[in-house]
This record gives sequence, structure tokens and C-alpha cells, in this order.
Amino acid sequence: MRRQQPHPIQLPPVKPPLTIEEWEAKAPLSEAELGSIRDIKSACEARRLPAKFADVVESISRPSTPVNRNLASPTSETPSSRPQHPLHPVHPIATPQDFHDWFALIDKSISHSQEAHFRAHLDTLSGYLNNCDTLLDQVNEVDEDVSRMMQDWTGVEEGGQSLQGACERMLEERDRLIQLTDEIEERLEYFQELEYATRMLNHPGDGLVLQDDFLFMVERVDVCIEYLESHREFKESQLYLMRYQHCLTRAMTLIKIHCVNSLKALASEIYKRLTSQEVSSATQTLLLYPKFQSAAKALRPIITELETRAAKRPDDLSALLNECHAAYFSSRKQLITSRLIEEIQRIIRGSEVQGIGKAAGPTIDLVGLTRAGCSHLKQLCSDEFNLYRHFFDSGEDKLYRFLEGLCDYLYDDLRPRILHEPKLAVLCEVCTVIQALMVLDLSGDYDEFDASNQRDEDYLVPEDTFSSPLSPSLRDLKSAHSDPGLRSDMVRSARARKHQQLKHLHIGNLLEMVLQDAQTRLVFKAQAVIQSEIRYYVAKEGDLDYPQKLVEFRKNGSEGVPNLLSPSDNPLSRMTSLSRQSTWYPTVKKTHWVLSQLHDYVKPAIFEDIAYEAISLCRESLVSASDLISAKSKAATASQPTSPDGQLFLVRHFLVLKEMATTVGLDEQKERGVDFSGMADTLGSIIFNPNALLGQGFTNLRFPKVVENITDARLELDAALKRICEETIAGCVHTATEPIQTFLSSSVDPTGASISKVHSEFVEKCKKGIPEWTEKLRLYLDDDERTVSVLLPPMHDKIVEVYETFRIRASTTKDGSSLDQTLLSRNALDDLLQSL
Repeated sequence: MRRQQPHPIQLPPVKPPLTIEEWEAKAPLSEAELGSIRDIKSACEARRLPAKFADVVESISRPSTPVNRNLASPTSETPSSRPQHPLHPVHPIATPQDFHDWFALIDKSISHSQEAHFRAHLDTLSGYLNNCDTLLDQVNEVDEDVSRMMQDWTGVEEGGQSLQGACERMLEERDRLIQLTDEIEERLEYFQELEYATRMLNHPGDGLVLQDDFLFMVERVDVCIEYLESHREFKESQLYLMRYQHCLTRAMTLIKIHCVNSLKALASEIYKRLTSQEVSSATQTLLLYPKFQSAAKALRPIITELETRAAKRPDDLSALLNECHAAYFSSRKQLITSRLIEEIQRIIRGSEVQGIGKAAGPTIDLVGLTRAGCSHLKQLCSDEFNLYRHFFDSGEDKLYRFLEGLCDYLYDDLRPRILHEPKLAVLCEVCTVIQALMVLDLSGDYDEFDASNQRDEDYLVPEDTFSSPLSPSLRDLKSAHSDPGLRSDMVRSARARKHQQLKHLHIGNLLEMVLQDAQTRLVFKAQAVIQSEIRYYVAKEGDLDYPQKLVEFRKNGSEGVPNLLSPSDNPLSRMTSLSRQSTWYPTVKKTHWVLSQLHDYVKPAIFEDIAYEAISLCRESLVSASDLISAKSKAATASQPTSPDGQLFLVRHFLVLKEMATTVGLDEQKERGVDFSGMADTLGSIIFNPNALLGQGFTNLRFPKVVENITDARLELDAALKRICEETIAGCVHTATEPIQTFLSSSVDPTGASISKVHSEFVEKCKKGIPEWTEKLRLYLDDDERTVSVLLPPMHDKIVEVYETFRIRASTTKDGSSLDQTLLSRNALDDLLQSL
């Protein structure tokens, strides 16, 4: 009998079960429930087996003793009582047939006995088979029992899973309700904070604004306002928002009142001590600055709160902060104005110098007054700036207006002196002093405000204290208020974010007004010098003494020539021709001096305009001087009416002006003007044809337009230099080729003798005039071979061209063939001119 295989049971898919720890955490049991579980556990451990398995277990537990049925009785039997053997013949064998029957029985018995072990083994196997069938029946019964148990377990599992799912849903619902409760509670805190803030503000007291609870209350109110502004959909949010804003305004008003009263009381106390008796300078400084700094330790935290709120809500709170600024500046002005005026008067008295002459009275050293006065103002403004940073982080524009008001006490005296200063050098020194102070401003010798000396409780955590990009919540602020360690961390984080605005005093902004006055006066004075000493300069007798002045300079060298500017001070001091400035025409000297003075003290655009004007007017004055020199040369040398001194004078000085323009980097200039050329036709069209303003006629009208004329001083100088060089070369060529030009212009038929005579005169003039002209050219150009080599080849080429024309004319005469040996070839003439 074969064993039947049980059918596999398909279990439904289940969710991953909860762990014991998660189950215990989500569904904790009470003590009574735990006791019941222990009783059920004990009862399950003592459960008895089913009754149908009791007999089997009992038979297994008490086995019976086997009996050997083949064993003989322990009692001895007598031979007479011993049973007879079955093979023993019952009757004696009498016949062969009996023997044969008995033998057959014996044979049969032997055969039966030989098969006995097979039959015994068969019986054993039959017994085993019966036992197996019995065991198989029992296994099938057990399998059926297990299947029923599995079905029961599946039902229990499904019920347990349903119970677990229900429990988990209950836990989720509980968590959702708890979260909902927490969210409602958290949102209600933003509404409940109003009662606490109102209660505190209704009982202000004298030192309320200095209490930590007040500062944290302000921060919480600010957080509530931000929250309600971002959640205007909440019920009654507008009403609570209005009340919170009212509370914040009341709190900031209390801060303003306390700050204004404290500053006024402090200023009044210090003013009484300064005016009651004679106070030394050290004591005055101690009262004006360290005394105020000590008061800033108590006022700085609440002023910071006001500044923070005013920056976020300028429409509502900026007026309160402005009143604090006004009270501070009023207090400081009351204390330092009289001291500043006395110091300025002392500086003015110290700057007086005795005038030249018996009748001259004392005069003011403008440079010394500017240096001492501006240095004092710089130190005063630095002290005031550092003191202001102990109180405020905002109001930089108001601070600079206050400092400008202090500087006006010196500027009111200094400005008229600058505007009436006649000396250009003094104005340049004034600009130097002011610019030096402005350059020192870049190094920044100002005290950095050290917030580490302030106590932790002197600061309120600002809105950006938390590392999160979002604003802190109300619970975070309450936790910080109750936890000193967390609060200290928040305060340290707050210090790192403060003092971001007022880092450095820009003293240049305060000195800019005086510098502009000095630069304006410097520009006007420079223009006056340019007009009077360059444009309208009247040449003296010694100014036109050329080339004798150059000859004396070549003999004496450059000894005794002063160099007024250090090469490192100004690029104009590094000009290559500066060593020969004693030979310059006075207007060129004055132009170089004016530009040297203005280069570092006026803006580049203004300097370029002045430089362009000065160089242009200087060029005009040089042209006038050249005409005078040429006229003087003609009067002195009647035999040589075309003296090159005037032209070479221009070449020399034009080269100096070109170097000067290149050194200062003079670029092209744009001159704007209005073109009215078409206005007459336009007015006539409008008057005689009113319909011209309508339709297409309006577009045909010609209105004034702005035009730009671009000029370049260097290009103009190059053009003028090129023109004067061509005139100089043309004059030299005319002098050398005068006989040839006379011959060419004559209408008389030339002869061989006349041609030879013209040739001889030409060679003689070349040998005499060209070396003199070349030597004079080197004299005017200071032996600059590079420039000389540029001017000589064009002159040689023009002479050769004129001579070639003469040679062609001579060859056409009847004696032309006989003159080939007399006249010079082109190469021979080139060699002759090069040798000269």
C-alpha cells in the first residue's frame, strides 16, 4: 500500500509582519493584560494529548516481555510422557506398501522441513507488511490532522493579520491625530503669543526695554507677524496681524524713548562738566568718547533691534530710527561744535606768516592751513565714525551729512582762501596735501568694532541666527530662551552676522569738496596763465635770439639747468628734450610747466582739454615767433633773403610739442556744436506754408542738430610739422637751384657758354649753401642724426629733379652734345650732394 502525498496548501500573501519591538512600541500592554498572557502561556504548556493517541503512547511507555514459544517447559518429562514424533509410524511396518507409505511421509516431511525457513520468512514479511499498512494508516491520519491544524492555523493567521492591520490603522490614525493636534497647537501658539506681549507692554516700567524677556518678546512678535503675513488665509489672521504690528510699534517706541532720553541725559551731563570748570584736553577726550562708548554697551542691543525691524518695515518704523539718529547727532553736535571752532581758530593762528615788506601784515600759509585743518578733521571724523559704530549699524548717509556739517566749519574759512589764491604752485601743493590724505584713507587706520567685549545677554538673536534658510519658529525661540547653552550658541552665531554695513570711513568723500574747489581754482588759474602767458605772450628781444642761443648752449652744455620735477613724480619730467629746456621759447616752457602742474591734480578729461588748448595756443605763438625770426633774419642778411632760421625754429619746437603731447597721452578731442544752417529755410516754410507741419511735410523740415567735430592734437602737430619741413626743404632747394630756375624761366635761347656758367654757379651754391644749411639743421635739431637723415634725402631728391630738368633743356640746344663732359650725370650729382 503506497502512501498518499498530501496536497500543498496555498497560503495567501501577507504583509511583512511587525517586529516585537515595533508591536510593543505601538501597542503597549497593561499589567493586567500581561498577567492574562502569562496564565494562558502556563495553561498551554500543560495541554494533554488527544485520547486516541493515549493507548499508543501507553503501549510504548510499558512494553510487554516477549515469550519464546519454542522453549521447552522447564520441567523434565519422562520418556513415557514425551509426545510421540509425528513421523513415527503409527503401526509397525508390515508390508512393503507400509514401508513405502512411511517413506513417502518421511520424504514429504523432509521436503516440508527444507521449505520451513522460506515460509517463516514469508510470515515475517507478511507481518512487516501488516505493520507498514498499520503505520501508513496512522500517518495518513496524522497528515489529515496536520492539514486540519494548518487550516486552523491559516484561519488564525488571517484573523491575526486582520487584527494587526486594524491595530496598525488605529496606530496610524492615532499618529495622525497626534500630528494634527501638534500642528493645531503650534499654529495656535502664534495667536496665543498676543496675550503675553500685550500683558508685558501694558506694564512697561522704567527698565523694561533692557530686560531679556522684553527682547525675546519682540523677537517672538516679529516671528508671529511674519507667520501671519504668509498665512493670511487663517481665520482672524488680519485682526491678529494688526494687533501684533501695534505691539511691535509700541515696543519700538519704548526703545526709541529710552534711547533718546538716555542720549539727552548723557549729553547734558557731559556738557555740564565741560562748561562748569576748566577741563584739560585729555579729560575732554575722555568725556567725549570713552564715556559715550560705555553708554553704548547698554543701548546697542536695543538699537540693533530697532534697526533690524526698521529695515524690514521702513514705512512703519523708519521714523522711530530717524529720531534716534537725530537725537544722537544733536547730542554730539552740542558737545563738539565749540571745541571744533576753537581748534580751527588755533590752526588759523598757527598758519600765519609774516608778509614780505615793511608795510605787509601777516598772511595765511594756505598749504599749512590745509594740511593742519584737514588732518584734524580727518582725525575728528575717524573718532566720530568709530563712536557711531558703537551705537548704530545703519544711517550711513545721515552720518556723512553730520560729518560734512562738521567739516563745513573749516571749509567756510578755507574755501574763500582757495578761490582767491593767485599762485598756481600753491594750489598744486594744496591739491597734493588733500590727495595725500585721501590716499591714506585707503590704508584704513580705523578701529574695528570688537563685539566680543559685549555680554551674551546684551544681544537678542536676530532673524538670521539659525542656519536654516527659513525664519526661526516660535518654539525655537522659546527653547533658546529657556536653554542657556543653546542661547549662547545662538548669540555667538549672531555676532558673526552683525556689523556688516559700517566697516570703513571714506574720508575722501568729505575732502572731495575742498579738493574740487582747489581743482576748480587750479583749472581757472591755469587757463588764465595759458591766455596771458602763452596766447597773448609778447616776445622780448632775447626770446628771438636764434640761432645764437643754440650756439651758446652747445658751447656751455646743459650745466646749470634746473630740473624742477623728480622723474618719479610726473611723466613730463621724463621727456628726453627736458635737458635743453633753457633753449626753448618761453611759451613752450610755460606750456610744459602748466601741464606738469596740472597732470596729477585734475581729472583726465579736464586735463586733456587744457592740454589740447595749451598746445594749440603754444603752436600759434610759435608760428608768430617764427615770422618774427624770419623777418629779423631777412633784415640781418639781405644777401640771403630766404634764411631757414624761422622754419627750423618751428621744426625744433614742434618736435618738443609733439613729444609733450605723446607723453601726456593726448587723444582725440570731441567738440560738440549745434548746426543751425537749415533753420532759415525751415522758418520760411512754416511761416509761408502752415501745412508744412502736417503729414509728409513735417519730415522734410530741417531742424537744428548736434554735430561733433573730432580733433587730434598729435595729428595736427604732425600735419603742421610736415608742412613746415616741406617749406624748409623747398627754401633750401630754391637757394641751391636759383641759377637753374632763372635759366629755365628765361626766354632767351641758351648757348653753351651760358649753360656752363649756370652749371658753375649751381655747383658753387651747392658747395657753399648746402653745408651751411646742414650744419644749421643739426644745430636746431641738437645733432639728432635720425631726424637729420629724414630731412636731407628729400632735399637731395628735389635738387636732382631740378638739375635733371636743366640737363634735359641743355641737351636740346645746338651745343648740347658738347656739354656732356661739362654737365653732371644723375649719379655724379648724387655723389656730390652726399659728399656735402
